[in-house]
Amino acid sequence: HGLYVSPDPDIVTYALARVVDEDRGWGFRGESFRWLESIRRYGYEAWFQIGDQDLATHIHRTRMLGEGATLSEAMADIARGLGVDIGLLPMSDDRVRTIVETDAGIFAFQEYLVKRHAQDVVRAVRFDGAAAAKPAPGVIDAIVAADAILIAPSNPIASIGPILAVPGIRDAIAMSHGRRIAVSPIIDGKSLQPPAGEMMAGLGHTVDVLGVAAIYAEFIDTLVIDEADAGQAAAVAATGVRAVVVPTVMRDSEARALLGRRILDGVGRTTAQ
Repeated sequence: HGLYVSPDPDIVTYALARVVDEDRGWGFRGESFRWLESIRRYGYEAWFQIGDQDLATHIHRTRMLGEGATLSEAMADIARGLGVDIGLLPMSDDRVRTIVETDAGIFAFQEYLVKRHAQDVVRAVRFDGAAAAKPAPGVIDAIVAADAILIAPSNPIASIGPILAVPGIRDAIAMSHGRRIAVSPIIDGKSLQPPAGEMMAGLGHTVDVLGVAAIYAEFIDTLVIDEADAGQAAAVAATGVRAVVVPTVMRDSEARALLGRRILDGVGRTTAQ
C-alpha cells in the first residue's frame, strides 16, 4: 500500500517497549484491524496483516523517509515514541530486499512467507541491493566495541542472512574480540518457527544443530543448543564451535528469562546487567 515496512526492527522495538503481542509473535498487543478490513472492500489485497496501531508506525516511517530522514533516524524516532531508550540500529540505511527462488516462482520474502505460507520448495535466496549497501552508521563501531555479540534463534537464512550480506558486517563479527554466541533455531531436527528448516533444507544445509553450526562456524565461538540435541554436542565441537546445552524452548516469559540468564552467565555477565 505504498508503506515502508521493516518487520524485524519493529518486532525488536515492540518487544523492548513491552507492547508486543506475545501470542501472535508480532504487532501490538490488543491490536485491531479495522483499516485492513475496510480497505479490502475496495479490492485491495489484505494478506499482509498490518494492525491499526502498527499502521501508525509504518505511516510515520514512510513519511520520515519521504522527507529525507534515514532508516536509522526513523528507527530511533519510533523507539523514542514507544519509550525505548536503548540504542537500536538497522543493519543498513540502504534498501535490501530478500528474494526467494522456488519451484513455483520467484517471490519477495514476505510474499513467500505470509501470502504463500512458505509452502514452496526453496531453491535459492538472494539479497537484492546488499552488495551495494553500507552498514548503518554506528553498526561496525558497535560490533567492534561489543563485549559480546549474541545471535538470536532467528532464521539463519532469512533473518540473519541479510545482515551478514551487507559488506563489512560479517568481517567485523569475525574479527571481534568479544564473545560471539548464537542460539540454534533448530531443535531435534526441526524449526519451532518455520520456515527456517525448510529454507535450510532447500539450500542444501542439514536441518539440525550441525547445519546451524556450519552456517555460523566462521564467526562464532559458541552455539547454544537445546537439551534435545545434547547428543550432538561433541559433533558441534568438532566443527570448532563450543556447544552449550541448555533448555532453549521459550514457552513462556519464565523460560525466556531463564535462557537469557544462561546466556549472560555464559558471556561472564551477571543477570542484574
